[in-house]
Amino acid sequence: MSVDLVRTPSRTPREEPARRTARFLARRSGRLHRKAWAAVFAALVLTSLLLGSFALATVSALVGHPRVERYAATGAVVAADQNARYRAKPWGDAPTTVTQSLTERIRVPAEVVDRLAKAPGVRAAIPDSSFPVALAGADGRLVPGPAGDAGAAPVYGHGWAAAALAPYTLREGEAPSRAGQVAIDGDLAARAGIRPGDRIRVQALGTPASYVVSGIVAPEGRADDTGLAHQGAVFFTDDRAARLGGHPGTVDAVGVLAADGVSGDRLRSELRKALGGPHPARDAVAGSRDRQDSAELRVLTGDERGRAEFLEAAPSRTSLLDLLAALCATVLMIALLVVAGTVGQAVHQRSRELALLRAVGATPRQLRSTVGREVTGVATAAAVLGAAGSVPVFLMLLWMLRDRGAVPVGLDLPVLPWMLAAPALTAVLTLVVARVSAAVACGRVARIRPAQALGEAAGEPGRPGRGRTVTGLAVLFAGLGSAGTAALQSGELAAMAASSATIALIIACALLGPWIARGAMRLFAPLARKLGGPGGYLAAASTTANARRLGAAITPVALVVAFTGVQLTAGATMDHEGGAQARQAMHANLVVTTGQAGLPARATQDVAAVRGVRAATGTLHSTVLLARREAGDPVLDRLPVVGVTPGALPGTLDPGVTSGSLRDLREGTVAVGAARADSLGVTVGSQVRLRYGDGVTASLRVVAVYERSLALGDFLFARDALAAHVSAPLDTRVLARVAPDADQAAVRRAVRTALSGVALDVRVAGAPSPEHLLSADRDVSQVLTAVVVTVVGGFTVIAVLSTLVLILVGRRQELVLLRLVGAGRRQIGRMLRAEAVIVITTGLVVGTLAAAIPLTAFSLSVTGSLPHLPPVQAAAIVLVVVVTVTAGALLPAWPALRRRCPAALNRE
Repeated sequence: MSVDLVRTPSRTPREEPARRTARFLARRSGRLHRKAWAAVFAALVLTSLLLGSFALATVSALVGHPRVERYAATGAVVAADQNARYRAKPWGDAPTTVTQSLTERIRVPAEVVDRLAKAPGVRAAIPDSSFPVALAGADGRLVPGPAGDAGAAPVYGHGWAAAALAPYTLREGEAPSRAGQVAIDGDLAARAGIRPGDRIRVQALGTPASYVVSGIVAPEGRADDTGLAHQGAVFFTDDRAARLGGHPGTVDAVGVLAADGVSGDRLRSELRKALGGPHPARDAVAGSRDRQDSAELRVLTGDERGRAEFLEAAPSRTSLLDLLAALCATVLMIALLVVAGTVGQAVHQRSRELALLRAVGATPRQLRSTVGREVTGVATAAAVLGAAGSVPVFLMLLWMLRDRGAVPVGLDLPVLPWMLAAPALTAVLTLVVARVSAAVACGRVARIRPAQALGEAAGEPGRPGRGRTVTGLAVLFAGLGSAGTAALQSGELAAMAASSATIALIIACALLGPWIARGAMRLFAPLARKLGGPGGYLAAASTTANARRLGAAITPVALVVAFTGVQLTAGATMDHEGGAQARQAMHANLVVTTGQAGLPARATQDVAAVRGVRAATGTLHSTVLLARREAGDPVLDRLPVVGVTPGALPGTLDPGVTSGSLRDLREGTVAVGAARADSLGVTVGSQVRLRYGDGVTASLRVVAVYERSLALGDFLFARDALAAHVSAPLDTRVLARVAPDADQAAVRRAVRTALSGVALDVRVAGAPSPEHLLSADRDVSQVLTAVVVTVVGGFTVIAVLSTLVLILVGRRQELVLLRLVGAGRRQIGRMLRAEAVIVITTGLVVGTLAAAIPLTAFSLSVTGSLPHLPPVQAAAIVLVVVVTVTAGALLPAWPALRRRCPAALNRE
């Protein structure tokens, strides 16, 4: 390439010649190296697409809110504060407050309604209470709830006065006026073919009862295009609803209808004044809550009103945000490594060309400007294309979350026009990363003296820079230290330390890639020479002489192995060990379930009274909050718990008690898992301070310590004690132990008969599934993990292909020379296959070590077992690596090896 170079001192004002030279060099280089830049283009497109889609998901979760459905007609809603707080002073820092949402309803004293109704600007203050119900038509078949992408939504009962809050209006028939009448949602009526005058059976918190359908109602302005099912509604008379709800003297919330001409701000102000000052309602709420929690009743307006009806939306949104933030950090780190490696390899393979230009008079500024212009042209188009593609990927992610039921009913994740700024910003970030990577990659060639550049052009091998080596070793030791921390800690601190160790080890692998390659060649070169014949000898010589190139090929392979291994193994290990404990704990051989709502407490008593049943326990699920410190920082954990019948243990469920006795489990006591007891430093007889799901704080005496906490949770309660703090105290199922000498079929028939009047759609079966408590964000975590592993795994696979293609494009002259000196196609093919085997083996070993070290530390500290990865998933990882590396190493060379004329290999 003949180019007239212009030397322009930095102090001269005549910069236009240098710019013209840089533009000319960039245009020529872009045409000559289009294959190399094509690989960079692919990596940058996927980087921009990944970052843009996850940024959109994060922004959508950030602005997400509970949908306003049942309170759409209200100007404001008055409800209790559903947040718990814990304030503590970290080590050497200012006091910090952490907040956690409560999952059970904190109820509002009914006497507040009169105070609110008298406030200026209020047209009406209407109390509302809801409770789960199940419906069965005249034929006895259960009526499913309204359908959505995630399946049937729950159905709730209300008093008729609350119909004005939506508002629900009559479409057929009339409002319920007697205790035996109900009005039902039009969707429910259509699904079951119910008409006014029909008789149906309805079950609330007690036994089913027969009702006459007086009317069919539907809410005005219902939006059914959100992809989420709305809640079904059944309206009773107000007195009947108050009795069925089971909470006399309290309501869920108070809907306030504003008078004509009253603005939302004025209404909020007047309602706050009405609630101000001391009054019995506030004292009733404050008396049971922690002193750090707010006892004030909240006035909710606008989108905030949805918080009063969809309690699960706020904690689910918080969990989704936390998971997205962690995954975005991982995706960003991987994208930076991949982009830096791909761009760096594209520039490095031209180091001889750049060194030659430097030797014949090109200034450092001209070289940097030339490479920068090339990268800018490629990266701009790639970033824009990736940003455009991130929108459909984001929409697909939302659909998957809803389809798998990971987004609860009522949580809106909006898609707003201004959110398109997020992929635009990630596109700019992709461009900046590409420019910085190119500047770092060509920095050494641009800085060296012309005479030294001639030596580089002659092909003198260079070692990794001292700064890179020192940094890599420092990051490696930091990763090992984090892994050691994970082994010595427990819970979230162990998970955080293991995650940090994984990231550090992956970065260390990228920085120390050339040294890893040198070490690999010390092991594999003798084997290649001995077993591979001439092709193996060529592979050993080539990889030994180009450790930097081999390290660039190994790094993305190790990256994909480590990343997918960590993402898949962490959850699989917890599930595997928790499932094993759940199977060990399950001693019941009969289970009773129902299609909707749940089973009342009487069901357990009736099952236990059946002849042939030795023991029976209901399983009542809820959550508790535990305030603690972790490394000095305040933490407020929300933990799933279960309430059981103590006398039925361990005949039905065996938690594996190591000390104490579960027969002492009653009101004011709790059993604690062994791992949690160790972390809290408690034993039998100690006190544990917890907050129930409804915010009530209690100091509980520990009566037993058990070992199967991964299956049954960290705290075990007596069912009756936990029921007082649950919005709807209905058991998920009843577990029973049938005597060995009893007739199993006869017992099942007797149980079904005994419960025929207790619950609708009773189902009795043997071999119950294990009782395995899972965190509330389990569904979201599973969906996001599957998406991240698929998308990011595919991204890194393409990065492996791009890197290998870049390496082969840079080796075309080497292949030409080998053909000219007499190497045959088969010999070169064997050489490439031997190199691919070296890359595959080294990448798998290094990636496995980078994942196994922190995973082992985490698993031993949390589960007491080694990490577990299903063999099918492990085989899939190996297969993907083998196929990808083989394709990247052999397929691009196949057209060149087919030609007979070696000179043809020099063609682009």
